[in-house]
Amino acid sequence: MIPSYLEKEILIIGCGNLLFGDDGFGYFVIEKLKEKLNDKLKEKVALLDAGAGASSILDLVEDSKVKKIIVVDAIDFNLKPGEIKILTPDELPDDSLGLDAHGIPLTEKIKKLYNKGFKIKVVGCQVKYVPAPEPYIGLSKEVEEAVDKAVELIIKEVDNLW
Repeated sequence: MIPSYLEKEILIIGCGNLLFGDDGFGYFVIEKLKEKLNDKLKEKVALLDAGAGASSILDLVEDSKVKKIIVVDAIDFNLKPGEIKILTPDELPDDSLGLDAHGIPLTEKIKKLYNKGFKIKVVGCQVKYVPAPEPYIGLSKEVEEAVDKAVELIIKEVDNLW
C-alpha cells in the first residue's frame, strides 16, 4: 500500500529533531501549515513531519506521484538567527542540511532527486540554539517568530509553484 503522502503532486517535508531546540523548526512549520492550508491546496499537497528520517522518505519519492518537494529544515549558514532562506538544490553546499538518523546527508539525496527532474526547494531557518546532545524542547524566540513567515512563504511557493 502506498502512503497517502506519496499520492499527491507536492510533498512538504519538515525535517529535524523536536528534542534539540531550534532543530525542531521543521516540525513547527508543518503543524502550522496543517492549520493554514486551504482546501484547494490540501488536494494537491501532502504535509509530512519526517523528523530525523527525511532521507528514508526521499528514497520513496522516486516511484510516486510526487513531482515537487519543499524541504523545511533548520540551517546554519551564519545568518541572523531566525532568518529564512529559500534555496534550490544548486545553492546547497555539500552536507549543508546535516545528517539524518542513519548518518546520510540530506543534501546528497535532495541533489540526486533534483538531477532526476524533481522540482525541489529548501526553506531553511537560521538556528540560534541547538543543544544536542542535551534535549531541550522549544524554539528560540527568533526561530519561533520565523515559523509564521516560513508558512507564508511556503504557501506562496505552492500557490505560484515554480
